[in-house]
Amino acid sequence: MSRRANREKVFQLLFSADYYAPEEMEEQIRLFFEDEKDRYIEKKLEEAEEKGVKGAPEELILPASFTQSREEVTKRVESILPVLPELDQKLNEKIDGWNTARIGRVELTVLRLALYEMLYDDEISEAVAINEAVEIAKKYGQDKSSEFINGVLAKFTA
Repeated sequence: MSRRANREKVFQLLFSADYYAPEEMEEQIRLFFEDEKDRYIEKKLEEAEEKGVKGAPEELILPASFTQSREEVTKRVESILPVLPELDQKLNEKIDGWNTARIGRVELTVLRLALYEMLYDDEISEAVAINEAVEIAKKYGQDKSSEFINGVLAKFTA
């Protein structure tokens, strides 16, 4: 899986963190990947059917990238969850006239993920973190979300 695809999975799981107790997140991550596996198998079965293959293949092997992606995403989510309060505090300090309680859940999740990457991930440059956040906001947010995300994150650049 690409970094972008993994980042979107992290975004999706972090989004759910606002709706589940912290102790439930391990189970939510497990269920997320079970659903992903089921979708993958369903897609492969549909492709086989379109090619005229009768019946289900006896075994469907998941690619190694699936397991690797699961491990990377899980590790990333588990490293972000404990610092969410700190990320929210930093956001509240920088956002004029707003606070994390007023920000839409999609936008807040995008900001949290990007800010985590900017502050804690030495492998990702600030520019990449911001660009990826803007792209996720365009895909999942409202019309002006990407502009809002870009403006907020710009306040954190040196």
